[in-house]
Amino acid sequence: MPVYRDECVILRTHKLGEADRILTMLSRSHGKIRAVAKGVRRTASKFGARLEPFMVADLQLYEGRSLDIVTQAESLGSYGADIVSDYGCYTAANVMVETADKLTDAEAGLQQYLLLVGALRALARREHDPQLTLDSYLLRALSVAGWSPSFGDCAVTGEPGPHSAFVVQLGGVVSDAAAPPGAPRLDVATLALLGALLTGDWATAEAAPEGTRNQASGVVAAYTQWHLERGLRSLQHFDRTVPRAIAGTTPGVLS
Repeated sequence: MPVYRDECVILRTHKLGEADRILTMLSRSHGKIRAVAKGVRRTASKFGARLEPFMVADLQLYEGRSLDIVTQAESLGSYGADIVSDYGCYTAANVMVETADKLTDAEAGLQQYLLLVGALRALARREHDPQLTLDSYLLRALSVAGWSPSFGDCAVTGEPGPHSAFVVQLGGVVSDAAAPPGAPRLDVATLALLGALLTGDWATAEAAPEGTRNQASGVVAAYTQWHLERGLRSLQHFDRTVPRAIAGTTPGVLS
């Protein structure tokens, strides 16, 4: 069987038999990988602790027919313990890995891997508020996948902004001429925060008040789940406030 090495971030795990574990991972060079780590649930395992969710490791694997086999693991980023010690960080990390898992079903690239690793590192180091880190990650991940939202110019006509009508189905803010009847409106502060989260302007993002953050977070949640065409289970456990007007634009998506 061919042997290969790659850097991987662990997305989720499943028990297999009495001592083994199935890993779903996003790798730097081989896309999404599903592999078996044998014996890692035993207390005497040499590398079981390196193969937990949110960990980043340099792995050696055997290529199998349906599942690859992990034969060696060296830790590159031990983020798990620091993340799970804080509930906000833990729930944010779960949303991140679930989103990465769904976005890379068809195609995974280096940018998605680097983006996820950077976001998990930021959570573990408490660099920013977990809600801001999560929302920034979601917007950037969707942009890398080809669904970059517009928070300035009209997403339909390209007419220069500012515009206040926001429609998730159309890709962001739209001009009054393109806005459907009853389209929800966002204030200037919320649009500025969303743009800052997308571009990584942390000074602007961290200066935003709580009400603006909650409004922007609801927009991000609606936009993410609309384009994923399914709900995110882990998002139900993250403490965020979804504005009714935005949630109402995506019936059946948000709960």
